[in-house]
Amino acid sequence: MSGLARDAAAFKSALHRQDYTSWHSQPPGLGQQQQQQQQAAAASSGDAESSKKKKRPKSNVVYSQPADTGTGTNVNTQLVYLVNHLKQNGNPMRLQDLAILTNTPVDTDKVLLEKFRAHDRVIHDPKTDLYSYRHDFNVRNKAALLTEIQRQTRKGGGLSVRTLKESWKEAPQAIEELEKEGEVYVTRTLKDGQMRMVFWNEVKPTEEQGGMPVEKEFHDLWHELEVPNDVDLLKALASEGLQATASAAPVVKPGGAKKKGKKSAPRHRQFRITNTHLKGTIDLSRDYVAPGK
Repeated sequence: MSGLARDAAAFKSALHRQDYTSWHSQPPGLGQQQQQQQQAAAASSGDAESSKKKKRPKSNVVYSQPADTGTGTNVNTQLVYLVNHLKQNGNPMRLQDLAILTNTPVDTDKVLLEKFRAHDRVIHDPKTDLYSYRHDFNVRNKAALLTEIQRQTRKGGGLSVRTLKESWKEAPQAIEELEKEGEVYVTRTLKDGQMRMVFWNEVKPTEEQGGMPVEKEFHDLWHELEVPNDVDLLKALASEGLQATASAAPVVKPGGAKKKGKKSAPRHRQFRITNTHLKGTIDLSRDYVAPGK
């Protein structure tokens, strides 16, 4: 029994000294555990890489639209940029400032400068050497605005509020003030109530001359009235001893229509004889007939 005990002890000691570095000698439980750890590490690294890919910044470039290349190199294109900038600015500007703000060589290119000065919307002041935009109306305050509205109304028309706003940015506010004062009439759109046209109010709202707004009571009574339909309207007119007007039939003139079967007499054409040396010898107004026929 002592020999058997020694062999068992030697086997146990050899088992504890066994090297598990090789997968051939690893117990089943330990190998599966290491394999699961490796798979988890690989999965976590894959998730990190995918998250890095998802965090890439998105570009706002729309490749279907052409890129903005600035004012371009064509003289006419640069001229449009210059005039538009002068219009939007609204104040007189120096030529050097225009060249810098619009990125155009208007201060060095002679051809562009000549076209810019010859433009019908550009005003050049030789004393100050400043350039300004020529608006349709030279309006800079409320008094000048009212004078322009009066001048245009006397001609038989109003003024567009949009055109006035292009000439003077504060024109809509001034028009609203003039409307409250009773100096002008303003027409508006039905959809959003935006101002469209402005007219001068020749009749001032006074109790002696009139022009005062209608009281709300009469305003409501007027809109409460309903127009009857055609049948009821005829009955209402008949009850009052009236009748509906009818359109008059067109009068046919007795000799207007042409009679068929009659032919008008042939008209003699007038000829202008240019061969005066043949006059008296040959009748040029008649067709030529060969002799003997």
